[in-house]
Amino acid sequence: MDGQPKITTDGKDQGHNRAEILARFRAVRDGSMDLAAPLSAEDQCIQSMDDVSPTKWHLAHTSWAFETFVLKPFDPGYGEFHPDYNYLFNSYYETVGPRHLRPKRGLLSRPALDQIHAYRRHIEDAVAALIDAANEKKWAEMAAFVDLALNHEQQHQELMLTDIKHVFSCNPLQPVYQAYKPAKGNAGAGRGDFGKPEWIEFPEGLVETGVDGNGDGFTFDNESPRHKVWLNGFRIATRPVRNGEYLKFIEDGGYRRPEFWLSNGWAAVQAETWTAPLYWRQQGDAEKNGGDWRLMTLAGERALDPVEPVCHVSMFEAAAFAKWAGKRLPLEAEWECLAADLPVQGNFADSGHFHPVPGPEAATSGTAAQVFGDVWEWTSSAYAAYPGYRAADGVLGEYNGKFMSGQMVLRGGSAVTPEGHVRASYRNFFYPPDRWQFSGLRLAEDI
Repeated sequence: MDGQPKITTDGKDQGHNRAEILARFRAVRDGSMDLAAPLSAEDQCIQSMDDVSPTKWHLAHTSWAFETFVLKPFDPGYGEFHPDYNYLFNSYYETVGPRHLRPKRGLLSRPALDQIHAYRRHIEDAVAALIDAANEKKWAEMAAFVDLALNHEQQHQELMLTDIKHVFSCNPLQPVYQAYKPAKGNAGAGRGDFGKPEWIEFPEGLVETGVDGNGDGFTFDNESPRHKVWLNGFRIATRPVRNGEYLKFIEDGGYRRPEFWLSNGWAAVQAETWTAPLYWRQQGDAEKNGGDWRLMTLAGERALDPVEPVCHVSMFEAAAFAKWAGKRLPLEAEWECLAADLPVQGNFADSGHFHPVPGPEAATSGTAAQVFGDVWEWTSSAYAAYPGYRAADGVLGEYNGKFMSGQMVLRGGSAVTPEGHVRASYRNFFYPPDRWQFSGLRLAEDI
């Protein structure tokens, strides 16, 4: 989950307002510390699986990004905080040098948390001074890199919440990250009270997706170039699949019936003994009304709400549900057709709720709901380069080019995505078995 910006080095100012970026820099940096504030030092050291990084590591790595891509290239007088931090907090950039292995980040009891905080302050002081002192030519060259590092930190803010949720899920004491904060929405009236989805039709034709690389605002390079795609006629649901609908799939033996599953998905079900989405827990008599389903949230465990979007499902589970329902997952170009003209509004991390909210009781016919926020929506599209894509030269070209293999695209953002961070063209990507992310699905079908 990363990328690079539209970068030019011709000395032209791309419209980056220095005062606005400095204010945003301080807000984003403070935001990361605010997210870590409810956690103890012990909480911030734990790595519960290979894909999870300790909170402390996220705080350090996002500082390393500013040091590596902003301070060292643009401030000849910069003095690094510690010579070993490039090794400890480099994530995957081979060009930058060797690094501590990702699965072993949880072994880094040192540097201590107060040293990580000191590192952050060191970086913040140096970046603020550089932004203030840079002449216009240097600012025009470096502004895009500051913007990149800010968007990168927002991605890690989302990962901080996603990862600590998994960490807490492994603790039998069921720790609570924060007290429950009610969100606006419609509470489910009862089990199964989730209504029927509406559908929006799109005729066959040639559509344009992606960005052209010359528009206003930040985009990652994997969102471009803008290109044409032929789509057959299709329908797409006005809302994401809800818990109540997914529960019917479970009760119909969905996790015991191989006919719904991709081969690797069925292998994952058997190997991991999946019986429900991640963080769902069943209490009571399973033979009587399916038992009492509850789910873990960052605000503690609570009863399953049937009208919330289903969350924490893998692409394998999403595809199996879609086949059971007689539908399919949308292509990412189909999803973008749905989202392209919609305002980017929804339940994002800024609400402080950090959980999908119940959907509308009945969406207006032909009107899409919960397209942005709540849950990342799996598509059936492999994460690959758009036609005409070329990775940037040098270190910033490493990530997207070399990871465009074996992953699937998700769209729309989630309840832990910072507001203002996503757009219709934003491409997230994870491996098909991954389900610790806030991931759900929206159905589609051919006309």
